[in-house]
Amino acid sequence: MKSIQIAIDGPASSGKSTVAKIIAKKFDYIYLDTGAMYRAATYLALQHQVGQEDSAAIVALLDQFPISFGRSEQGEQLVFVGDVDITHAIRENQVTNNVSWVSALAPIREKLVDLQRKIAAQGGIVMDGRDIGTVVLPEAELKIFLIASVEERALRRFKENQEKGIPTDFERLKEEIALRDHKDSTRAVSPLKAADDAITFDTTGVSIEKVVAFISKKAEEILDK
Repeated sequence: MKSIQIAIDGPASSGKSTVAKIIAKKFDYIYLDTGAMYRAATYLALQHQVGQEDSAAIVALLDQFPISFGRSEQGEQLVFVGDVDITHAIRENQVTNNVSWVSALAPIREKLVDLQRKIAAQGGIVMDGRDIGTVVLPEAELKIFLIASVEERALRRFKENQEKGIPTDFERLKEEIALRDHKDSTRAVSPLKAADDAITFDTTGVSIEKVVAFISKKAEEILDK
């Protein structure tokens, strides 16, 4: 049976992960949250007090505590470093506010991109991140670039944090998201940008169901060829 690679990119809280998980389940594809991988690397760096001047030490930590994924009885995706469950820890503000500098380190990206490509080689995959269509899976048959206003993305993250019991100031969150957008889109290594052949979709005011329906239709058109 024919399968394809689906790359979903976009800035923080544009709906990438939520949509990607649903699409992967619908098509029975592998789902890979690359953002969680960079958050895991950030978690390790913070836990071991490693700064951005020592990227080799972070790579060594990733070798010592390899990233893996699992699933809870409720169906929630779990993230591990070694045998430690860090699913919720990597969503804390400290990790969120430091993940940009870790993501910008070339040795970290090189290691994680290599791992991402190996996973993608296993078959049909839906992968979300910031450089999937441009760097990780440049040959992906379907590339989607999701965007949304800073206001809307901040509101989404604010609600998520409230549900998880993470203390959050809405105005500060807007500033942090805008700053992360700038860092991610201007970094020297694998900057956040839409691939030339990506379909850009503005999710501001659009329901998850409609975004999923749009991407599903595009995927089905390719599979039917």
